Amino acid sequence: MNKIENKIVIKGRSIIGGIAEGEALVCPDSIQGWAGMNGKEGTIIEKGHVHEGVCIKDKVLIMPCSKGSCGWSGQFHSCMENGYSPSAWVFTKVDSRVGVAAVVLGIPTVGDFEGVDPCEVIKDGDWVKVDGYKGEVTIIRD
Repeated sequence: MNKIENKIVIKGRSIIGGIAEGEALVCPDSIQGWAGMNGKEGTIIEKGHVHEGVCIKDKVLIMPCSKGSCGWSGQFHSCMENGYSPSAWVFTKVDSRVGVAAVVLGIPTVGDFEGVDPCEVIKDGDWVKVDGYKGEVTIIRD
């Protein structure tokens, strides 16, 4: 982790290339697929989720890993098809469901961080730039 003034840079592994930025939406318990996302409206519908009712459109989703069945990526694909895709993804660890979803959405994705947990470093509302080519995530705070 590299901290310069109001910027923090953390390094992980590039999963999907590209550069995107946006407001962070940190989901420390991830988001359930089938019962967690409304694919038509891009909102989190998982009961009791810290962000229940929030739309993921243009957010940088910060999650530890996937959650639920192998259909997990299907709900995020539905969000994308309906114009509600997040701008980028940051995962503490990449599992097979994350890999499939990252390929399906094709948005910049960085994961597999060692020695740092993005779910702890990044806060809701931080401005986050994801460089999927370099595997870098820059957190900008006021």
